[in-house]
Amino acid sequence: MKISRRQAIRASGTALTGLTLGLTQQRLLARPGLATQPQQLEDAEYRDISDLGLLPDGSAPEHPLSAREDISSVIYRFGQPRNTPPDIDYDYRNLSVTINGGGTTSRTGTMRWSDLEPLPRREHVFLLQCGAPSGPRGIVKWTGVRFSDVAEMLGVAPFARYARFVSADGYWVDEDMTTLMHPQVLLTWMLNDEPIPPGHGAPLRLVIPFRWGARSAKALTHILLTSTSFPQREPLQIAL
Repeated sequence: MKISRRQAIRASGTALTGLTLGLTQQRLLARPGLATQPQQLEDAEYRDISDLGLLPDGSAPEHPLSAREDISSVIYRFGQPRNTPPDIDYDYRNLSVTINGGGTTSRTGTMRWSDLEPLPRREHVFLLQCGAPSGPRGIVKWTGVRFSDVAEMLGVAPFARYARFVSADGYWVDEDMTTLMHPQVLLTWMLNDEPIPPGHGAPLRLVIPFRWGARSAKALTHILLTSTSFPQREPLQIAL
């Protein structure tokens, strides 16, 4: 079967992106336990999970600076390999994040530290927790910039509806733009006044304090935007 030159370029670009992220389509589609699921509906127990403790308006409570915790012994999980930070440059001054606006931004390409440095600096003390029912920890000071300021810098159009944040280990999260434009949503590079450690998301981490910690993607490498939706079965089509 013959394919056109455009089809060949598209296929090779998609494959190259997959290799760059260290992923395969089969691995992305694999979901542990699916093969053993019952073939009919059955009664199930709810997960034991703590409350996020949000304010009435849905925002996260701010904590005093004195409430900061030392979380150096806390392990936040990366996807692959388990609990192992990706082998990347952790210096935020060398960060490189691919921006693919999908026709919703006036700027696209590679975002670097020099693009973020001029933006207004923000500092907040939040609890970022995983939902563990017993004694959730993680009250820390985050330093970075609001995503809304980044969106303005990128020239995000009003019709942009969703963004996808891809981590260096291949993990990704999708959020709607209304959520992301909340003033508490940050792109951060400092934790408790020190560069974010590799295990906590260096060099650049998304922080959404009114979501579970897993929604705050670590070690960002790509930010995609769209006016419609992302291809769930082909998440690797992120090349410019």
